[in-house]
Amino acid sequence: MKKVLFVLSAVVFYCACAFADKVSVDIYETSAECSGKKIGTVKAEDSDKGLVLKVNIKGIPEGEHGFHVHEHPSCAPAAGPDGKIVAALAAGGHYDPDNTGKHLGPYGEGHKGDLPVLTADKKGKIKQTVTAPRLTVADIKNRSIMIHAGGDNYSDDPLPLGGGGARIACGVVK
Repeated sequence: MKKVLFVLSAVVFYCACAFADKVSVDIYETSAECSGKKIGTVKAEDSDKGLVLKVNIKGIPEGEHGFHVHEHPSCAPAAGPDGKIVAALAAGGHYDPDNTGKHLGPYGEGHKGDLPVLTADKKGKIKQTVTAPRLTVADIKNRSIMIHAGGDNYSDDPLPLGGGGARIACGVVK
């Protein structure tokens, strides 16, 4: 009997792993006028360690870039509080289902939209795999993935939202 239970448990575990949810997201340049050309993809897949994101992008300025899940499934420009049109502003703010209002990084207890920082090489390429331990594919569906112009210090000090600044690339998760 124990042997049968062990085999059944192994089959259930294998099936659960074999059918882990995954999604591929096309990433586009952003501007205040409209979305630009496709510059790469982010492939997301559930794992036992959280959401694994495989980033393959070209045409990004060299250096570190903030990387986030935003609340709305849009990369369209929109008017900011001052009336100026801002690239990808229709994506809304960082994904924060628990309304923490805190920016504490992918491993902290703040909002869940924080993803690990990406780094573009001298040729403007990002080929990097990162893990977001508190997210799943289901969490990011019908949202957007954003890459910011600057890095991210996972704090709201000295600049809000980690200091990432402008939204330079975006993709909608379907």
